[in-house]
Amino acid sequence: MSIILHGVAIGGGIAIGRAHLISRSMDDVAHYLLEEGEIPAEKARFDEAVRSTRKELEMLWGSIPENAPAELGAFLSLHIMLLGDVTISREPREIIEKQHCNAEWALKLQCDHLIEQFDAIEEDYLRERKNDVLQVVERIFKNLDGDAPQLPAPEDLVEDHILVAHDLSPADMVYFKDSNFAAFITDVGGATSHTAILGRSLDLPSVIALHHGRELIREDEMIIVDGLQGVVIINPDVLVLAEYRRRLRAWRGARRKLSSIRKSNAVTRDGSVIELLANIERPQDVEDVRESGAVGVGLFRSEFLFLGRDTLPTEDEQFEAYRHVAMALKGMPVTIRTMDLGADKSPKWLGHDQADNPALGLTGIRLCLAEPLMFRAQLRALLRASVHGRIRVLFPMLNSLPELKQALAQFEYAKEELRDEGIGYADDIEVGAMIEIPSAALVAGSFAKHVDFLSVGTNDLIQYTLAIDRNDDTVSHLYDPVHPAVLKLILHTIKCGIKANVPVSVCGEMAGDAKLTRLLLGMGLRKFSMHPANLLSVKQQVLTTHLDEIASITTRMLRSEDPDKIADLLQLLNAEPGD
Repeated sequence: MSIILHGVAIGGGIAIGRAHLISRSMDDVAHYLLEEGEIPAEKARFDEAVRSTRKELEMLWGSIPENAPAELGAFLSLHIMLLGDVTISREPREIIEKQHCNAEWALKLQCDHLIEQFDAIEEDYLRERKNDVLQVVERIFKNLDGDAPQLPAPEDLVEDHILVAHDLSPADMVYFKDSNFAAFITDVGGATSHTAILGRSLDLPSVIALHHGRELIREDEMIIVDGLQGVVIINPDVLVLAEYRRRLRAWRGARRKLSSIRKSNAVTRDGSVIELLANIERPQDVEDVRESGAVGVGLFRSEFLFLGRDTLPTEDEQFEAYRHVAMALKGMPVTIRTMDLGADKSPKWLGHDQADNPALGLTGIRLCLAEPLMFRAQLRALLRASVHGRIRVLFPMLNSLPELKQALAQFEYAKEELRDEGIGYADDIEVGAMIEIPSAALVAGSFAKHVDFLSVGTNDLIQYTLAIDRNDDTVSHLYDPVHPAVLKLILHTIKCGIKANVPVSVCGEMAGDAKLTRLLLGMGLRKFSMHPANLLSVKQQVLTTHLDEIASITTRMLRSEDPDKIADLLQLLNAEPGD
């Protein structure tokens, strides 16, 4: 009998293959009492397991290949940092001593306690970090048991193997780096979990948050993974299997067709030139930019340089990272967003207390202005690197014109410091404002008078406009990129840019959604920045679009406030001749 499971679609297409189950060993932990004289040896056994886990993670971190997704290193660094936290490395020892219990049981009790604390956190991104704690504890537990990680040898996997796990950690991903598996699915994870981020980076068919997939799927059972729809089909019948094989052939054919346009210029059928740029998180991502055919980097999320480490990166460290990207792009532009820390990306070394509602607290440019020395060190590094390529600076999470003016003042102060020190920088470095708060969108015209470009961050703009956390399963169905209010704010920003002769780009998820490409083109957008994996599908839409032909449908969509009518018009907008 076939079973259909629904989870979170991570992408990567479709895969059909045989299940390869990855066992997890913390489901049934033994509990036994120890004599007083046995306690020191048990604590020593726990300490040795922690040391072995650290060596294991450090070895995996050191074996990351150059072409691996950049996020792997950051996430492994985070796991190493978590391993050093007293709540994981020391408090289980106290439980062993107080309760005279075995190390495995003490570790489980502490893990359960930590998960309760994570579950009480309202911010979804932070709440999902409990998966990282679970992954670290899992590795300690395996080392306590004296066994190697219960994972198949990479060489034992074949092309049609689909990994089925309760969870997969960044360390697991490194372990499988030489494998040739077709897809992976997990029971846990959310849209912003590290598993999800890695899945997108690896561009593998993947579905997460299935809840009970690991329990229902048997070893070597035939399964279908639809990473586009978020569906997993266990033991499909003949008709379903035939249909998905047809879809898989069509998907592969479409991918091959897309690869043929990689070197083509992004020009509409009526001759309008469109700039397609890439989003990156780490300097190593530059290779993906070149492979995608992007004409530059529209968003370098510099905060990833600050995460997964114990200390603040120095000015020189930042300079080297920015210089590397600028030089590697060989004249193509790179827009570097100043550190968007705080809220869901708050490193421990920052020293700020957790706010009741961090998404509305000290984050983005607010944090930068509250920490002027840290902010100015980054601005100095950016300015120093600007002589090595076409660097542009972007300020995030701006709320008002006074905030923008303060940020610009810090930028000028950094220039003055470098001049006094005799250090050079590019005279023509451009500065932009990020539009991701409704208030900023409404005053975009004022912003445009003080900057060289505007960049719309649709992810946060949608969340703040609709008061919806897109990572919260209970309200995620209300997260709507084509909500009339969202479209009005984006259109207003684009119009303000056109009026002021200031370029406007979109760098959020909307830019990489091919279903929305024609809508954004019809709204007047001419610069898109997205994950490199999405660029060719967006380019295909650009190449098949005639702006005059979509004008009337776009106008009707922007005038409507009826969601059903907007959905129908969007489908009409994307229809090909003859559909």
